[in-house]
This record gives sequence, structure tokens and C-alpha cells, in this order.
Amino acid sequence: MAAASDLQAVLPTLAARFEQQTGVSVRLTLGSSGNFFSQLQNGAPFDVFLSADLDYPERLVAAGLGLHDSLFAYATGRIVVWARKDTGLDLRRGLQALTDPRVRRIAIANPAHAPYGRAAVAALRHERLYDAVKSQFVLGENISQTAQFVQSGNAEAGILALSLALAPALKRSGVYIEIPATFHPPIRQGAVVLTASRHQASARQFLEFMKRPDIAQLLRDSGFGAP
Repeated sequence: MAAASDLQAVLPTLAARFEQQTGVSVRLTLGSSGNFFSQLQNGAPFDVFLSADLDYPERLVAAGLGLHDSLFAYATGRIVVWARKDTGLDLRRGLQALTDPRVRRIAIANPAHAPYGRAAVAALRHERLYDAVKSQFVLGENISQTAQFVQSGNAEAGILALSLALAPALKRSGVYIEIPATFHPPIRQGAVVLTASRHQASARQFLEFMKRPDIAQLLRDSGFGAP
């Protein structure tokens, strides 16, 4: 399974439940949705793609690389401004907190291939802050690496997935404030079974498992909005 890294805190739990209930083993590879999209176009041997963007799975279906009847939106991503507690930043100001003189570097996911990075750019443009802060960007290969940059002190603040901000490590060490969903286009997250999958029955079974009410609730509890 190729999965967007914003799922890193919840997907192992979800996969373990699936394995326990079905006996089907799941191997997870987490990373950037855009990078996975490129790999899948070039024949990477995955069965399921859980993207942080519905557009990538839709494009795979259009190219004949994904099964149309398996495509569905499983969640909506949410973004936050996050900083370590020891920075003393007043995040009640929302994105305006990024203009604080103490903020020299701002971590965002690379918008070239990470949906959360594109949402971050859109939110900054909405608040007319993008031009003022773009020279301070530190770009993560995916949203998980972006979180590592700001958690480790390589950036004073970052725009992260709420799902990562709620994970134990970041929750202990930092503070965050959610960015209004109206500041950026919806982060519609999509899943699809790959046409080249050698385990299509099990792959479809997993996506049906994701549609169950208890799994949808687990995703909501982990920082994802309803699809």
C-alpha cells in the first residue's frame, strides 16, 4: 500500500485492525502523494494508493492505471500552524504569527508534489502573506518530513496536517491552531485499487473496510474531516 504520510499516525492502527479481522497482511509505504503518483505511472508494484489528494487517483483511473469502480474519497485533510512550545509564539494570531521576527524559517511540504504544501500556499495567499514569507520556506519532501523540520528546530514554525499535530510526539512538544478551511481549496483525499494489482480482491476488501462507520470515526478522531 502506498499511502500519504499524513496518515502515519492512524494508518498502522487501521491496518492492524484489518489484519486481525481478515487475516490479510498489509505492508505500508508512506510518502508524498505526488511522488507515489509518478512511481505508479512508471509501474511501481502497489495494490492500493491512499492519496492526500483525490486528483492523483482520478488521473490514474483516467490513464487506465486505477480501477474506476474502486475510486472513492475517504477523508478531508485539515491544516494547522504548529510551533514548539519553547518558541513562545502566539499562535492565536493564526497565520499572522509567521510574521513574528523570531520566525526565520517556515516549514511547509513541497507544493510541487504534496497536496498539503499546495493548501499551505493557498492559505498564505488568501491572507496576503505569501510574498512576505516565501523566502523563509524550508520545503519538506512530504508532510511528515515537514513536521520533522519544525519539531527538530530546523524551522521555528510550520504548516502541518492536523493529523500529525494530534499525534503524541507533536502534541507533547508543540502548540497549534487550525487554519480555517475557507482559506484554501478542500484537501479531498482519495483511494484507489491499482489496475496492475496482483491482489485485487484483498485490495478492494481493504477499501470497503475503510468505509465502515467505526473506521470513519477513527479517521475523524485522528484529525481528518469527513469526505
